[in-house]
Amino acid sequence: MTDATDAPVRLYGEPFDSGFAAAHERHLAADFEAAYAVYDELLAVAESLEDSPDVRFLRAHLLADLTSVLLTASDLPRAEDTNDRSRALLDSVASAPMGPRGRQLWLEIRLRTLIARSAVLSDTGRLDEALACLDEAAATLPGFDDPDGLRAAELGLSRVLLLMTRGEWGNAEEQATLLLSTTPETAAETVPRLLTALGAICTATGRYDPAEDYFARAEDRFRALGDTGEQRTLLGHRAFLAMERGELDLAERLFAEASAVFERQRQFGDLAACEQARSHLAGLRGDSAGAQGLMTASLERFARLGASVAAADTMLLGAQHAYERGDIEEMQRLAQEARDVYQARRIHERCAQVDLMLARTLEDNLERTDHGDQERASVDTALSLALPAALALAAARHDFVTAQARSQWLELADDAMRLAFRLAVRRQDQGLLFELVEHRAAGAALALRGAPGSVASATANRAPVFPDPAMKAYGEGGDGAMTLGGVAAEAAASVGLRVAPPPKVRMSAESGRVALQEYIAAAEFRYGRRIVDAEEVPFWNTDELTARPVVQVRLVDAGDLFMTWTWAGGARGFGTGRGPAAEVDGAVAELAAALPGTGEGATGMRRAFESGALADPGAERQLARTLGEALWPAGLTAQIRQVSARAGRPLVRVQPSPRVAQVPWELLAVDDGDVRLLDLADVVTTAPTSLRRQSPPERTDPSSRTTDPSSPTAPGGGPVVLVLDPRVPGFRSDSALGSVLGPPGSDPDLLSLVRSHLDAGTAQPAPATPAEAFRRTDLDRDWLSGVLREGARRLLYVGHVSGAPVEGGQSEDGTLHLSCGQETVGLTEPVRTHRPLSAKDLLLGTLPLRGDGEPGARIWPAPPRVALIGCESGGDLRFAESFGLATAMLHNGAELVTATRWVLPTSFAFHRLAGVPESVRPLSEAVLAVDAAHEDPDPVARLGHWQRERLDLWRAGGRIEHAPLLWAALTSIVV
Repeated sequence: MTDATDAPVRLYGEPFDSGFAAAHERHLAADFEAAYAVYDELLAVAESLEDSPDVRFLRAHLLADLTSVLLTASDLPRAEDTNDRSRALLDSVASAPMGPRGRQLWLEIRLRTLIARSAVLSDTGRLDEALACLDEAAATLPGFDDPDGLRAAELGLSRVLLLMTRGEWGNAEEQATLLLSTTPETAAETVPRLLTALGAICTATGRYDPAEDYFARAEDRFRALGDTGEQRTLLGHRAFLAMERGELDLAERLFAEASAVFERQRQFGDLAACEQARSHLAGLRGDSAGAQGLMTASLERFARLGASVAAADTMLLGAQHAYERGDIEEMQRLAQEARDVYQARRIHERCAQVDLMLARTLEDNLERTDHGDQERASVDTALSLALPAALALAAARHDFVTAQARSQWLELADDAMRLAFRLAVRRQDQGLLFELVEHRAAGAALALRGAPGSVASATANRAPVFPDPAMKAYGEGGDGAMTLGGVAAEAAASVGLRVAPPPKVRMSAESGRVALQEYIAAAEFRYGRRIVDAEEVPFWNTDELTARPVVQVRLVDAGDLFMTWTWAGGARGFGTGRGPAAEVDGAVAELAAALPGTGEGATGMRRAFESGALADPGAERQLARTLGEALWPAGLTAQIRQVSARAGRPLVRVQPSPRVAQVPWELLAVDDGDVRLLDLADVVTTAPTSLRRQSPPERTDPSSRTTDPSSPTAPGGGPVVLVLDPRVPGFRSDSALGSVLGPPGSDPDLLSLVRSHLDAGTAQPAPATPAEAFRRTDLDRDWLSGVLREGARRLLYVGHVSGAPVEGGQSEDGTLHLSCGQETVGLTEPVRTHRPLSAKDLLLGTLPLRGDGEPGARIWPAPPRVALIGCESGGDLRFAESFGLATAMLHNGAELVTATRWVLPTSFAFHRLAGVPESVRPLSEAVLAVDAAHEDPDPVARLGHWQRERLDLWRAGGRIEHAPLLWAALTSIVV
């Protein structure tokens, strides 16, 4: 093969060089027939030439380019044929003499044929073979001189597309994001395809606004390239997006427009996908005949193309239509045929979709018809299908890098779990409901380094059956990490938090039974996904943990609100409860209306004082009754009374679900009168059990740890770290991040608090006078790290906390405002000239910033008792994943964290908005109460005693300074 280094533009001579250019231009314009004609003409000329290695290579090059056009046009049989012919010709000249330029050109075409073959195999459902082709291409790439990174980018994109085909949405997004950030501008054709892929991933995982943004950016890039064909293909993606959003009229219009384009351009694969979607839309509109016709057309097209998996998707849709027509036999036939295809291809995600569809149809049939003696068997069958699939869907979130993506995924996956809960209720199986709640409440563990391995993935269907978007997505995961054209997936770790599967929840010390163990085993076997970690945690509180009776209450959201409770500490018993969704949502809405609104500033606080139920005695009593009736079972109240009469005041440990995380459980009216839960018991909040298995950080003084935060053991030695109203750089004292305690030295009670710690020699910092402990400018994260590393027994923080928006899903974005300047290194963007300390910092430390980074637990080891008195500092549990400030402190070693459930009014707010005398300082009183509680051997009981005193004053006089608007926000959180 000759080396054409002297003529970089002239590759083969005429008519070939101009012919390649003309065919490429027609390809971009989506004029496929014209492109075919050019290649046919050039191939005829090439085949007329005398046979030689150069001629064979020329024919291989022409066939490789023709394969690209055929793939774009979805002509899979012809694409496979031309690709095979191209590869055979390349192999025939592999050992022929060729110069450096010729060898590089041979390697380039070889890479292209491998990538194209992978695409053909992927589209026809041969996913393992497709992965093997990409592996071979990755092994070939190091020998290819790729200065602009074009082939590496193309190979990386192919990896992303295969991950999408497998349904590995989290891994696909991570790798696509990394590839997009590293792909050079010279790879102009790869960048918009990556943007399109990211848009499809976001569509599939419920993030519609980002999806639209990616599609818009891709369209701009395609337009700049003159790639008319890909611009038109975006119509199909946007139609899927509109359908997922529920914009059915827009979706129908876009699908019709896209179908016309694809039919005109003879892109029959994309046309079949559109017909499949339009069949689904027709079914939603009640047009059964139209749905059947479109489904048949789609199925026939996919069959002609050899796209067996896409054809199976259409069968699955047809099964749903058959069920809606009442043709159960046809539904079962089509569903089983589809599942056979998925099973043969090891596409476990689609197997899960079939199982969920069958479970839903069984549930629907149970509602419609009387199954008589067979009802229990029918429910059991539905559960055996639904629950393993729901577990696999929930576990798929571990692939995602960011909590925001996981949160959106869970909104989709939770639909399957709600089905499982409904079936358990229908079976009246209290034991299964108990195990469901315990498993769901276990939470996810933080994975500090890398992504958890997965064998497969699954996707949830928002509508009853329709397969996920991305212009066809099928799924089965691989063993181990796939690479991005030589870049390991491990390198794609971003600053986002990763999570690992929850621990096994052991239900019995004697039998060793694990919650849902049969269903977990079925899910891991059927769908190839790890559901739980190998480590186990007991769900109960053992008698060794406490000398007083304790009841652990856990709540989970699954449409209705489900509850379990278990007694320990000398008491025995357990129970389950359920709050109807409408009643729970109504009660929670009433509470939300009474609270200061996050982000509303003075307006939200004024509303809470002037019209909120927590500022009016009569309205507050009614709210307490409403919450009690909706959320608290009378049977549990009776048990608390019985235990209290025999063994003294019990401790109620409540692990709330996100929906009820702001509920002040202490205030609940649990009897016909005005008896509150706080009157009957001490109350503490618990974090998910997954935190139990986190190893505590090393401490200078190991004896400073206590066995249980509510035990009578006094706190150990060491200083008390006082961070009192630190000055935030760039913010005046009267600004948004200004003073919360007023001028230093103006509050005699707070001065006494500091003086007592100074006199005891336990305060850090240790200023000359108590007033110098307030509004300091040197209390930054580095100082905090130093004093915590030296060993401390307590941390008392009073200042500004900025909570993360719940809708964003990223609890780790909650921040503490210390005296850190913008030059401080951290994981949060600066605010003016100040960089806040986030929960993400506390958890990840410097791991994402450098190779020798340290985890946050080593940089900021938390003392046994931590108080975070700031706005919504304990808002972690409002999120599906609790990795905010309070749980970060628990993760870093704290045993008890006292924090707040909602935005706190300052003493100044009471003075200004409620006319309270300046000598009365409700926030200062709360600080003093928390400080005293944390010095007490039993901090929960001491804080509860103070809250009962506040409640008594409120009931007796109804004075605003005693309103639960402030004191009921405080809660202590333990594991």
